[in-house]
Amino acid sequence: MNKLIPHIRIKNCKEELPFYQEVFGGKIKNTQLADGIEMFKGYEGKFIHAELHINEYCIIYFADVFGESYAENGNILLGPDLESEEEINTIYSRLKEEGTVQMELKDTFFGVPSMPS
Repeated sequence: MNKLIPHIRIKNCKEELPFYQEVFGGKIKNTQLADGIEMFKGYEGKFIHAELHINEYCIIYFADVFGESYAENGNILLGPDLESEEEINTIYSRLKEEGTVQMELKDTFFGVPSMPS
């Protein structure tokens, strides 16, 4: 594993993100709205992704809360930056044994394309 990346889900992310920038410093980069993305229909104007680059080693990812599940179960997710497809599958399978899957492991528009086998 290379690192863990914090993902914070907050209501009204677009409006609230400047507060976090004020607290932590850094620059807001790579924002993406839900507009025009079918799986986010009904959430137009909401951030599906934003980054607060505090320094070259510290980046916090943000997005809006979509539905209430994140708000009820915690708003901070840790995204592991893994080194290989084998490591991805091993860790996913192990966590799935004791955890609750909110999204099955699959390629997405926001993930890195599949690694060669």
